[in-house]
Order: sequence, then C-alpha cells, then structure tokens
Amino acid sequence: MQLTSFTDYALRTLIYLASLPDDELTNITEVTDLFGVSRNHMVKVINRLGQLDYIHTVRGKNGGIRLMKPAKNITVGGVVRDLEPLELVNCSAEFCHITPACRLKETLAKAKMAFLNELDRCTIDELLNGNSELLILLARP
Repeated sequence: MQLTSFTDYALRTLIYLASLPDDELTNITEVTDLFGVSRNHMVKVINRLGQLDYIHTVRGKNGGIRLMKPAKNITVGGVVRDLEPLELVNCSAEFCHITPACRLKETLAKAKMAFLNELDRCTIDELLNGNSELLILLARP
C-alpha cells in the first residue's frame, strides 16, 4: 500500500506546524519551500487540512496557518483515514464474478484495519518529541 502524495504532504505539513512554537503562524510559501512542493498542490493540501479542522487558517496581511489542535491529539491514522480512499480492491459483483465466494476482501479488510490501528498509535507529537535531528531539519533559517 502506498499513500498518495496528497496525504504525504499533509502529514509533512502537520509535522512542520507542530514543530513551531505554540500559536506561531507560518505561511504556505514557507511550507512549499521547505518541502519543495508546488504551491498549487500545497494550497489544496492546506485547504483540505483546514476543512478537516487540523489547521487554522488566518487570511489577510498578517495571516497564515497553524495547528488547530495540539499535535498530541492528531494521530497519523486519523489523518490517513480522512485523506485516503482506502478501498484496496473493487469487490462489487458487477466488477468481479467471484465476489460471492471470495475471501480476499475479508483478508484485505483485516490487513487494512491492522495498518490503521498501528498508525492510530502514533501522534504527530510523537514524531517530533525527542527527535532533535528532525527539528534541526525543520528549523527556519
């Protein structure tokens, strides 16, 4: 299983925002420059994270973005659930004639739940806490 680049950049953005001092605003340009992502793509990511209440966006001259809730309350699993389609196979009877007798869907569903359960154990805060090397890489010049 591979996460979409959209989810990847969303997680990176949340990690970066969590590395900033509480209530400090940053902007899309900073995030875009840090991760070398197209501004257009990052605007979509930031917009979606705002819609999902992961980040707070402030418009205007002194505007910017920051986490809406503490990083310790944001699980990687929650973000992945919110952003990824997570349908591993198409098991509709119209698509696959073995669906009525197939056990693959059940096996894949169990694997998906194990994957998400593991991601639920990790918060954005835990990715940063005690990770001085990461904090150095995220530091602004």
